[in-house]
Amino acid sequence: MSRIGKLPVALTGGAKVDIASNNTVTVTGPKGTLSVQVDPDIAVKLEDGEVVVTRPTDQKRHRSMHGLYRSLIQNMVTGVTDGYKKDLEIIGVGYRAQMQGNLLELALGFSHPIYFLPPEGVKLSVTEARGKNTLVHIEGIDKQLVGQVAAKIRGLRPPEPYKGKGVRYVDEYVRRKAGKTAAR
Repeated sequence: MSRIGKLPVALTGGAKVDIASNNTVTVTGPKGTLSVQVDPDIAVKLEDGEVVVTRPTDQKRHRSMHGLYRSLIQNMVTGVTDGYKKDLEIIGVGYRAQMQGNLLELALGFSHPIYFLPPEGVKLSVTEARGKNTLVHIEGIDKQLVGQVAAKIRGLRPPEPYKGKGVRYVDEYVRRKAGKTAAR
């Protein structure tokens, strides 16, 4: 048995699960609604206020999907009750971010500003740190979408190893390299 797949998903914080006949699992909570189409081989049942995911055989394909769909359902329950959040830090002289309506404007050392429009279901905000607009907060109910938006913004100017300038996650460690030395 899959260690992850055999654990039931507890419905907490007012989350409600609806399992359709075509194996579509829809989770509704105080923050919104998410749904996923589960493979027809994997059985999803609602038992005693918990979602239980089972597989028919021990084939490699069934084993891998067992844990996957259980994790996806758990992430949906967490998303509609608590939500997900990622924070990015902008480091560099003249590097900044600001909101213009729901559009994120970034100055990252290029000759032009970069405008980023977040997808539906993701909320962006900018706060000050050390007197500059350098913290970008990304919030949403879909874990995959929040992580993807954070990775796209970070990918606009990833942190470089010599001065550490660029966009990084708040808890990210950037390994610094020594610069050139003069030969004598």
